[in-house]
Amino acid sequence: MTIRFDGRVAIVTGAGVGLGRSHALGLAARGARVVVNDLGVATDGTGTSTAQADAVVAEIRAAGGDAIAHGANVTDAEQVQDMVDTAIAKWGRVDILVCNAGILRDKTFAKMDLSDFARVVDVHLMGSVVPTKALWDHFRENQYGRIVYTTSASGLYGNFGQSNYGAAKASLVGLMNVLCQEGAKFDIRANLLAPTAATRMTEGLLPQQVLDLLRPETITPGLLTLLHEDAPSRMILGAGGGCFTETRIYETEGLAFSDADLDPDTIFAAMDRIRAQDGQQVMPGAFAQTRKYARMAAEKRGIELPET
Repeated sequence: MTIRFDGRVAIVTGAGVGLGRSHALGLAARGARVVVNDLGVATDGTGTSTAQADAVVAEIRAAGGDAIAHGANVTDAEQVQDMVDTAIAKWGRVDILVCNAGILRDKTFAKMDLSDFARVVDVHLMGSVVPTKALWDHFRENQYGRIVYTTSASGLYGNFGQSNYGAAKASLVGLMNVLCQEGAKFDIRANLLAPTAATRMTEGLLPQQVLDLLRPETITPGLLTLLHEDAPSRMILGAGGGCFTETRIYETEGLAFSDADLDPDTIFAAMDRIRAQDGQQVMPGAFAQTRKYARMAAEKRGIELPET
């Protein structure tokens, strides 16, 4: 099977740099017409520029593809609707939505202003909700839609100093779970990509040798599989350094208690049996996953990594 997107139209948010740029180029290389959305902000969400999105469009066109740039703020419903309307007016349809736009404002929870917490949640959560809402009726009418949201190990497993980012990324699990159910009869499929990538958001956090392994281009092939006509739905695909995993949220078999035993002392005493995982693996934190991917990727390539 050759995965192609000929005749499909995709919107990729945050597509001016890093992962988004790689995703836009990957979709275009396999035939999709692409809306390259980027507000051109810094990693903390400040400033604006059209230069990055325009540069990606130029790359796509130079390679023989078809693309347009749009600078919609993904949290602004009117701007996003204009982006969707522009794509439909030009190409007649939109089939694919990749929500990749994001910002960071890292601090410990004790030192974090509520405004910084709210802003990060707004960009990652509402910046995924707003484009989805703008396309939802269109997908339903066309009986087709493929959506990928970008989550993170920081939300799935936790990462010190990222309570705002972790909360925002974890919230996308709930959004995906519900939209998979509501969209099923319309062939709307939603999935999550949990990337560990060397981007401007991870510069300075990892050794250069690790960053070299975790290039965005090692992740995009996984994204493309989640957007195919025969893609799964409700999958959390971990990706980094050419390594791919599935994250699942498990519930243990658990225990039932009689009325006589239904008290906190009894429950606490049985906690080990309640939590029995039978071989399930729990990641202690986001960088445990990062180290795993880096180690697997390094071993595959015969590279010795420094101790981290």
